[in-house]
Amino acid sequence: MNSVLLEVKEHVAVLTLNEPRKRNAINGELATRLVELCDRIDADSSIGAAVIQGAGGYFCSGGDRDELAAISAAPASDEGIAATQRIYDAFLRFGRLAVPTVAAVRGGAVGAGMNLALAADVRVVARDAVLASGFTRLGVHPGGGHFTLLTRVVTPEAATVLGVLGESVSGERAVELGLAYECRDADDVERRAFELAALGARDPALTRAAIRSLRAEAGPPALTWQAAVPLEQSAQLWSFARKGSDRWKSPERAANE
Repeated sequence: MNSVLLEVKEHVAVLTLNEPRKRNAINGELATRLVELCDRIDADSSIGAAVIQGAGGYFCSGGDRDELAAISAAPASDEGIAATQRIYDAFLRFGRLAVPTVAAVRGGAVGAGMNLALAADVRVVARDAVLASGFTRLGVHPGGGHFTLLTRVVTPEAATVLGVLGESVSGERAVELGLAYECRDADDVERRAFELAALGARDPALTRAAIRSLRAEAGPPALTWQAAVPLEQSAQLWSFARKGSDRWKSPERAANE
């Protein structure tokens, strides 16, 4: 079973994270597959937009706990650094797609899953979805350029509450804060995301040119996302070491904290 599925319909690429038993947590296999499919989308000039969604009614619960436990056991090792980079590469590559992207968020987007949702140009979220940075609540420093991604769409004050203090928000609150374009009932999220993407798929060449111009004109923040990733990586690996591998094996403990 492929960890990420790709379907192209009406010139829209639909990427589906396909690890529902783990709430579509990002592991090395899923990350590598997502990068490969993004390359395939960019190479097909007939595709004018892309949607990313999660199987099983949940968008993405973050990094895979088994892999995070292994990273925590030796965070400064070559293997630990490579493993975190594979997770980062998944949303970095998705964020560089040559077409406009829409994230359809049902259930939740947490940690690295939040980064993946924020990597999209547009987010449509379920009213009852839970969006959470989640890092500091687990005793881990945010990674993947998280603060840069947050402050692209929300104020520094909101980024502090979400990314530093660790509050989670509903889909409705996410729209109020600017984290998402709109919220819908859960069973309408993916249809609406596709509907928006299909608008750009009517003229793929024009849409690719327009999104390229928009991204260039909006400009990078004071620190670019690409620069923020390695800046945060050392702090995140330090926090993995402090946390230790055993804590990842007890999700009940994390839920009660």
